[in-house]
Parts: sequence; C-alpha cells; structure tokens
Amino acid sequence: MPTFTPSALLDQLTAETHALIQIVENEFSTLPNDALNWPPAPERWSIAQCLEHLNSYGQYYLPKLKRAIERGEQEPIPATERFRSGWLGNYFANSMRPKADGSIGLKAKAVKEHTPAAELDAKAVMAVFQGQQRELLSLLERARRVDMQKLRVPISIARFIRLSVGDTLRFLIAHEQRHILQAQRVAAASNLCSDSSIKL
Repeated sequence: MPTFTPSALLDQLTAETHALIQIVENEFSTLPNDALNWPPAPERWSIAQCLEHLNSYGQYYLPKLKRAIERGEQEPIPATERFRSGWLGNYFANSMRPKADGSIGLKAKAVKEHTPAAELDAKAVMAVFQGQQRELLSLLERARRVDMQKLRVPISIARFIRLSVGDTLRFLIAHEQRHILQAQRVAAASNLCSDSSIKL
C-alpha cells in the first residue's frame, strides 16, 4: 500500500479542495436556478443534484472527521513522519478519483440516503457546499497535528468498517472530484459553462 509524507499529502488535498471551490464559484455560481436544476437526460443528475449528493456525504463525514481529529488533539495522538494507506481505503480513494483522461473507474448507483431530490433550491445547495468546503479546509489543517493512520472513521454505507482519517480524507476529496467533473459535463452538454474544457 502507498506511503505518504503527511504534510505533502495534506498539501495536495488542500490544493485539490481549493480547486473544487474555484470550479463551483467560477463555473456554477452565476447560473440561474433552472439551469442548475436541468438534467441532461432522464435518470441523470443536474448540477444541483451533483452538489447535493456531495453535501449529503459532507453531512455524514465532516462531523466524524472532526470527532476523530479532536480525539487526536485531546489524548493526544500526535502526527508521525509517515502515513501508510490501508488496502481498503486506498481502493476506495483510487476508485473514486477521475483518471487523467477524465474517465471514471468504478461506477455505482448512489445509495438511497445519498440520492438527491429532483428539484432543489440550487443556490442554497451551493451555499451549503461552499460552507462544507471551508470546514474541510479547516480539518485538513488540523489533521497535520494528529496521527492520520491511527485515528479512524466509520464509513457511511457500513459503519462497522472504519477507515483511517487519512484515507477518509483521500476518499472524500476524490469523491468530490468525481461529481464536480460530472457537474461540469452537465454544464458543457447544455453550453452553460463558459469554458468547455473540463479540468480538475
């Protein structure tokens, strides 16, 4: 399994989170509600639904990450020089992250609790997303002071399975990249996005 220098990994994840914030701000924030709620085809998600799906994950994982990091701060469980990914956490992170050519590896239907409604208050959805990203940036900074391998978080679909804080952060941000790319493709399909190039 891959081994990381924690500071370098957190620098990368922080930069990726900033990039996602900028995509949402630059490409989606000025679009009207009806455009944000436009689905490219039946059974396919709109931009707002992609973001709401991410919000549902943030609603679950951010408090769990905060609790784990707080434990590491309070006990304390200090940071180490190396972070080694677990086999399952590495699999989840890599399967979610879009490939260099923009293709997606593992495809799966969203579970019911993370499936967004068809019609949404898109601006409110976007505000929640941006707020969650600010909280995520704060947690990434706090994670520098704790042992991201020892501290663990239960996953949403099977809470008896626990991933390390480091792998949970890797998975969560890769999952965001996946669905922001999906939202960009929706925008490109309807010529909503001023820049048709899709980059993450």
